Amino acid sequence: MKNRTIETSPQFYARTAGVLFLITILAGGFGEFFVPAELIVSGDATATVNNIHASTLLFRLGFASYLVEAVCDISLALILYLLLKPVRKDIALLAAFFGLVSTATFAFAELFYFAVLPILGGADYLKTFSPDQVNALALLSLKLYGYGAGIFMVFYGVASILRGYLIFQSGYLPKFLGILLVFSGAGFVIKNFLLVLAPAYASDFLLLPTPLAALALTLWLLVKGINIAKWEEKTRVSNVQI
Repeated sequence: MKNRTIETSPQFYARTAGVLFLITILAGGFGEFFVPAELIVSGDATATVNNIHASTLLFRLGFASYLVEAVCDISLALILYLLLKPVRKDIALLAAFFGLVSTATFAFAELFYFAVLPILGGADYLKTFSPDQVNALALLSLKLYGYGAGIFMVFYGVASILRGYLIFQSGYLPKFLGILLVFSGAGFVIKNFLLVLAPAYASDFLLLPTPLAALALTLWLLVKGINIAKWEEKTRVSNVQI
């Protein structure tokens, strides 16, 4: 096999994926967990609006962090496809499609998050609403954002299951990472369907494998990368060129 430069080597892609996963974890943790926990008061529109008015910059930073996360996720869709296609090109491509759809779906949901700012902006066309009604609209928009994010979890979960399967079968990444990703993706899918069919059983405990899988995969890609010899052997066998 011809020599590869660092720019086109699978190890370079593995390290890049590790960096992107790390950025995604940090940006997602800030925008999807820290900011909502600081600003949104469930069931209390007035308190939520007061928090947003008092911390508008924090609210905007939450949206900006999603933009960073989305850029990383789109890049990861390609890089993970390149890394995993020697196993099964068709499944790797399907996983990339599900990953892109999940990012697009979440982007749509984020519009409802950012829509709160124009709702609270005091535009003339909103003066027909009382302050309480405006506050209620703002909280409703945030609720719709939450539902949209829930829909996103199905596509993200399927992508994780497919990637977990490919990692398990690869031979150049450890099987335990594939198992963790499969459990993580299954948790996303199951929770989302429970939210639709039986909300009382949609426990956050279903998502417990997710941080473990994300952290383990990130650290492995950054520290260990992939087994180049086995990756090249898999590539020769499948007649796939990266």
